[in-house]
Amino acid sequence: MFNKAVVNHSGICTVALLLLFYELTAMVRCTEHLPQDSYDNSEIGNSLKKSHFRNAVVNGKNVIVESFKVSDDTHRSVGDVSSVDDRRSDEGFIAVSDQVASWSQPRFPVETVIVDAEFDQNYGNWTVNRTSQILFVYNYTETVNKTTAVRIRVTCSNATENYPVMFVARQQEGILSWRVPLEIGKGYSFWSVSRTLCPLDREHRQIIVKEQLIYLTVSTMAFNNRDFNLTAQLLQDFELEHARAKTFSVAASRPKYYMYTFPENVETVLLKVTSPTETCMTVSVQTVKCPVFDLDTNVEYEGKHQTMSSQAAMFLEKSDYPDMNSFYVVFITKPNNEDCEGFVEFSPLLPPGHASEVVKTVTVEVKETISDSQYDKAVFATLAVFLCFYLIAVVIGCVFAGCGLRKDIGDLTEEEREAKQLLFSNISPLLPEQNVNSDYIQALHRPLAGVLDSGTSEEQAAILAQVSESEEDNFLNRTDSPGGYGAIPTNRGASKELGPVHPRGAASNSDSSEAYVNENDIDFLTDADSEKEVFRTKTALFVSDLARKKRSKLSKLYKLYHWNLGTIAIFYGLPVAQLVLTYQKILRQTGNQDLCYYNFACAHPLGSYISSFNNVFSNIGYVLLGILFIIIVYYRSWHNRRVIEKYGDLERKYGIPQHFGLFYAMGLALVMEGIMSSCYHICPNYSNFQFDTSFMYVIACLCMLKIYQARHPDINAKAHVAYFVMAVIIFLAVVGVVYGNTGLWVVYAVVHIVLTIFLTAQIYYMGRWKVDRYIFKRFFLVIVSDCRRCSRPVYPNRFVMLLVGNVVNWAFALYGAIERPSDFASYLLAVFIGNLLLYCVFYVIMKLLSKERLSWLVIVVILTSMVTWGGSLYFFFQHLTSWQKTPAGSRAGNRECILLEFYDSHDVWHFLSAISLFFSFLILLLLDDDVSLKRRDQIPVF
Repeated sequence: MFNKAVVNHSGICTVALLLLFYELTAMVRCTEHLPQDSYDNSEIGNSLKKSHFRNAVVNGKNVIVESFKVSDDTHRSVGDVSSVDDRRSDEGFIAVSDQVASWSQPRFPVETVIVDAEFDQNYGNWTVNRTSQILFVYNYTETVNKTTAVRIRVTCSNATENYPVMFVARQQEGILSWRVPLEIGKGYSFWSVSRTLCPLDREHRQIIVKEQLIYLTVSTMAFNNRDFNLTAQLLQDFELEHARAKTFSVAASRPKYYMYTFPENVETVLLKVTSPTETCMTVSVQTVKCPVFDLDTNVEYEGKHQTMSSQAAMFLEKSDYPDMNSFYVVFITKPNNEDCEGFVEFSPLLPPGHASEVVKTVTVEVKETISDSQYDKAVFATLAVFLCFYLIAVVIGCVFAGCGLRKDIGDLTEEEREAKQLLFSNISPLLPEQNVNSDYIQALHRPLAGVLDSGTSEEQAAILAQVSESEEDNFLNRTDSPGGYGAIPTNRGASKELGPVHPRGAASNSDSSEAYVNENDIDFLTDADSEKEVFRTKTALFVSDLARKKRSKLSKLYKLYHWNLGTIAIFYGLPVAQLVLTYQKILRQTGNQDLCYYNFACAHPLGSYISSFNNVFSNIGYVLLGILFIIIVYYRSWHNRRVIEKYGDLERKYGIPQHFGLFYAMGLALVMEGIMSSCYHICPNYSNFQFDTSFMYVIACLCMLKIYQARHPDINAKAHVAYFVMAVIIFLAVVGVVYGNTGLWVVYAVVHIVLTIFLTAQIYYMGRWKVDRYIFKRFFLVIVSDCRRCSRPVYPNRFVMLLVGNVVNWAFALYGAIERPSDFASYLLAVFIGNLLLYCVFYVIMKLLSKERLSWLVIVVILTSMVTWGGSLYFFFQHLTSWQKTPAGSRAGNRECILLEFYDSHDVWHFLSAISLFFSFLILLLLDDDVSLKRRDQIPVF
């Protein structure tokens, strides 16, 4: 072991003087018990030749001069007593050995060549080996107002991994070392290396000496000579200028970094890096301090960093760098593209002359971002736009209420309601044997004459004429019905809603009708199953046939939809919020910006809480419009309750049955879509993608259920069953993304086709298709019998719809199995959106074929939704980010803001899709308003 001391040399003297001075303890403090790595100062008159080290004995101890600096250019050897002109202070290291002094040569003598080096000068074809090393001494002058950095480039052509050439650069406040060949990653070695020495920051430059020295030692443990070339350069453009682009080149073994200082009045900046090549690299932003982590193996230890292929961007705030108001921007090229592309073709780099290293051209620019006032402008403008929808809704509601543009039972006059009521209350059951003559019809409508004679409006007269005509046709044509309203052409019996039926011996309002009642033709048992078989298998179904259950019972069933959805939202949303906020916290703590897939070119943070506030806040449209839709539904529900309380008997016979539970669930789902999308955009990535689309599946399913429920009020899935199916769909989406292999796609296609066939049978036979062990046999017999006879479908309307639906869904399934789209979640969502769109088109076409009309408001809403859907889909397919790719691959699609300097294309998609969904909900809410005054037994089912 050696104890070390630092000795200051002054002047030139002989070896004898050296020994003499060491004998004088007042001037030399090297003692036997001097601790290791401690330092002392002494003056020794000695001049050593720069190219040699020699040993000395002091107080019986071996003294080895390890390194030193001679400020003049004169070479002197040990023992030379000639005078010199320059006697400036020299520095060096002396090691004192505990061994007994001996004049014998050391086993491994080390010679050191000291070079008074110059910047920008190439020192080529120098060699080092086990017994010789070279010390390059550089000096420069620091200035207070400018940061000076030094970059050193070395090349070693014959160095090996077992015997590399070592480079150690020592400065006043730091040390940097590296080896050649430089190993980066697994299997990649580089024989040409460039490193930037850590410069002195502004505060330290004010308290240190201006004359700075750099000691660069080159050594190796190889027995044979190792060649190297060396160049040191003072960087004149080390500082990045504000709002001015800078272009340079960088390679895997030649990382670079530059310093940026915030101007006086600038608080936030956007760092943007672009490159014309796809070579993978890392961009890091670090605080101004030493050491600077500028290798691929240590860059993640400090500051913020992100990988890039063609572009990268970071939003930086002055408050994050309070000490210096400055930061370093580090550029490190990776040896391969695995981190940017997800795969790599291994090709280890060879020494110079065998393979060329990939060089990446980079352009960097730091510019100011928007001000706080622009933040406020963007936020309040967005709120104002969506609040205008509330104002428009109020105006339209007042216009409809004041001008009578929409009428239901509650909006009719007393005379009109009496006229409609008399159509049912004064009608006795007509039997086939009865003769219906004109006198009876005139007697039927005699109470209505006063309505027209009392000066009614033209609209009232038209309504009464339409009612009279329809009733007349009804009674004249229904010669095979044993009952009145809602009667069924069957011998099994009649419903409770079919007018008064009197068994034998009971009193009757009409003597003529009592004689024709046959007790054997009436079934008094409340056999619900038999009624389902009878009513739901009629060839011509009307809404009255499928609206036979009690309103209170159905109302409770449909209310479960929004209450269950609210419970699901709470238990689903809280863990989601906790998870994404944890992601955000980790992002801030680690600085790993590859964790979240933002559009970094347009990511405006909200303090330290949200990194991309604009992507989060743009979901406010879903929330506000969802609440507005719930308010509209509540108003219609309140109005409907008033009508039922006053005119319940009449309301049950006209229009589509009104149930609002699914509408409430749709509005709540729209609100939750906004909340879940906001949570997803706090830190969008591969792990939480399902948060953004979960409620889109729910919305699609609820809309299809609502369309079906409109004319099938008694036939609908229970809430818990429907939500369980939606959960299975979401689970399937997750599995498809995580395990999207060929086998999964084939299984999915088979399941999709089987489910399509099953749902086709259920819908075609109105839920009367039994699922048991004989299902395949029955299905085969039906196909064989129908195909042999070429029979016409019993339900042609349903047959056409289901045929088109099967073609579309089979096409979806086969496309998925053959093409295997990379985004399974979006593919699955497209399947549901496509089926929903198909069902909506079918419903509208069937309304028109049934001679029902669309109100002008519905037409306006449909046209507006088509425009907004087209615009939203255009912005959706801009693909600014993609969690399917690597972070660098996703970042390559980033684009700058396009709206109010605050919102990007995806934010515009949020705005337009929220408006489109709101209009789509309104279409479903208003679509059947035109049949609100039409008899329920004349509204067809499709």
